[in-house]
Amino acid sequence: MRYSPQHVRTTRDPVSIVSSLVIALLSFVVIFGSALFGMFVRHFLPEHHLRDDTRDTVKLGAGLIATLAALVLGLLVGSAKSSFDSVNAGITQAAVRVILMDRTLARYGPEAHDAREQLRRGFAASIEAAWPDQKTGVSGLTAIERSNAIETLQETIEKLRPASELQRSLHARLRELADDMAHARWLVVEQQRIGLPTILLVVLVLWLAILYGTFGLFAPRNATVIVVLLVCALSAAASLFLILELNRPLEGMIKASRAPMVNALEQLGR
Repeated sequence: MRYSPQHVRTTRDPVSIVSSLVIALLSFVVIFGSALFGMFVRHFLPEHHLRDDTRDTVKLGAGLIATLAALVLGLLVGSAKSSFDSVNAGITQAAVRVILMDRTLARYGPEAHDAREQLRRGFAASIEAAWPDQKTGVSGLTAIERSNAIETLQETIEKLRPASELQRSLHARLRELADDMAHARWLVVEQQRIGLPTILLVVLVLWLAILYGTFGLFAPRNATVIVVLLVCALSAAASLFLILELNRPLEGMIKASRAPMVNALEQLGR
């Protein structure tokens, strides 16, 4: 079974396009701005709107929103960490498959020498494209998507002509490993393109903005309160940044480790 770029969707969620840092900064501005707006609105409210019974009602509503926001944040952090770990596991599995293919090509005989060299060169190029030493402006996910090293290797393997029962068995194994590698590659690309739903992020930021607006509404106007609200808003924005980054293990600042790939490359050709 062959996989081609036609399998990849051409549209992406807006959240997947915008930088995680930009989204986090915008979220911080909205959240902290809501707290300051709450302080500003308090100055114009009639005194009876700030009585204890009003405060209690607002606190109940704020408590509900805080519970919902905390629940969603917890679920998103857990889901993002799971996605990040899944990509790391996929990278390790891909490295193992490359080593197995190299060993199988070595067992096949001299006829597979060109395919073995092609595997090593293609694998080294893929590592450099996905984890470049210098910034190229192309994300790791895009580099994996554009690479055709696996398809080229599949064609080379198809051209091998087994001459014995052992070579026929090894040839079947090579085709299976190549198909598994192609499947894993496009699976990673498709999974990473799903991203975080925009509407979920918007609703979460809205909840946090409402919550911080109520904080500012009944908070005294002094430097200590403003600093505390500032730090809390930064913390909320930082949690959103971590969620977005963990959902982009091949694109963001927090990238999946390439150590398994590098270690596998060192094993090739031995």
